[in-house]
Amino acid sequence: MGRLGLAAALGLGTVLTGQHAQATGQDTAHGYAFAEDARRIEGAGSTADAVELEPGRTYRSTLPPDAKVFFRLELDDTETAYASATAVPPPGTGVAVADGVKVTVEDADGRSCDGDTAIFGAPGSPHPVAAWAMREISPRRSLCAEAGTYYVTVERASPDARGASPDPWELELDTVSEPGTKTPDGTAAPGAWDSATPAPVQGTAQRRSGGAGFAQAARLGEGVWRDDIRPGQTLFYQVPVDWGRQLHATAELGSSGTDASRYVASALTLDVYNPVRGHVEDLSVGYNGGQKSKALKPLPPVAYENRYASGQQVSAVRFAGAYYLVAHLSPEVAEYYGDGPVPLTLRVRLGGAARNGPDYAGGTVPADVFTVDGGGGGAAPGEDGAAGDETLYRVLAAGGIGTGSALVVGLGVWTVVARRRGAALPE
Repeated sequence: MGRLGLAAALGLGTVLTGQHAQATGQDTAHGYAFAEDARRIEGAGSTADAVELEPGRTYRSTLPPDAKVFFRLELDDTETAYASATAVPPPGTGVAVADGVKVTVEDADGRSCDGDTAIFGAPGSPHPVAAWAMREISPRRSLCAEAGTYYVTVERASPDARGASPDPWELELDTVSEPGTKTPDGTAAPGAWDSATPAPVQGTAQRRSGGAGFAQAARLGEGVWRDDIRPGQTLFYQVPVDWGRQLHATAELGSSGTDASRYVASALTLDVYNPVRGHVEDLSVGYNGGQKSKALKPLPPVAYENRYASGQQVSAVRFAGAYYLVAHLSPEVAEYYGDGPVPLTLRVRLGGAARNGPDYAGGTVPADVFTVDGGGGGAAPGEDGAAGDETLYRVLAAGGIGTGSALVVGLGVWTVVARRRGAALPE
């Protein structure tokens, strides 16, 4: 019996559900935990009315189904600016495989500085997807190098695609500023790097509950991590990766204990995002009720010079900080194996050796975004995300505790758990 199921049996369901939502900062209407400090703004229908996005701030907005929205950046001629948009379709709505979110940075003359599109792809179910775009100061780029006003445009990728959602989507917008370096580096990408896939990390899995959004991502270190994921659910984790380190990850779905009656292609998707929520890599795992495992393609060691590589997979691994693992389980799994949770195991390995980062000429905004101590919230490495749940179970299961006493004791324990784990609790 799950935590909320046990509470409901004792008549505590309403109270504990409210405590849980408060502890996570979860927007239960969308199943995504928006940043608690996100400022609500409206995207403009014209650049003339665009609201400014300040680096280091997180914003919340709405994306209409059939129009692009504009936001504004005020930039000098030394900083590289990154803007990301996480699109959150309403749960239960239909989505098209080719639909998603498109982000572009343009200059005052309407010229595109950079753009990115993130689509739902297989399994074609509604879940958060994020795209990023930048205004980059680089010796290899002359366009968009002047100080001035720039615009971030956000729109649907394919709003007219068959099966596309007719509903407006919620947006979470994030902006980051990166200074130049004191000593200009060359513009050559790193040479050969170890692209072999290492053996997955072995050992006993530690329980860790994934978060419901980037801001609530549960922190993982090197090791074996165990969670449960329900059909239609998306879970967020973050792995601090230092300069020179190399992230490897393997995702496993555990057996369901039922007969393998149907194979679900792309049952689990696992996406990797960098510290500014730029997409790096992804994998897809099919499921037939038995255990399935798949490793991410090898990623290069984190290096400033990776930005000069031609391939997105290498170029996106351009700074240290919190790299996000975002797992989504297709609702189709429920059609054949029930709507109960499916065991999820993540095996995380950090290769390479840490080294010094670039000699920045100024500070990043936010200040800690490209450090291994920066990034989103969640439990610290080594903290057992399920410990609070187990404590609650033991208290409520103690012999001789009546419903009234269980209410008092249970709420006391829950308060302690909520304070300790804070926003790391998932939905």
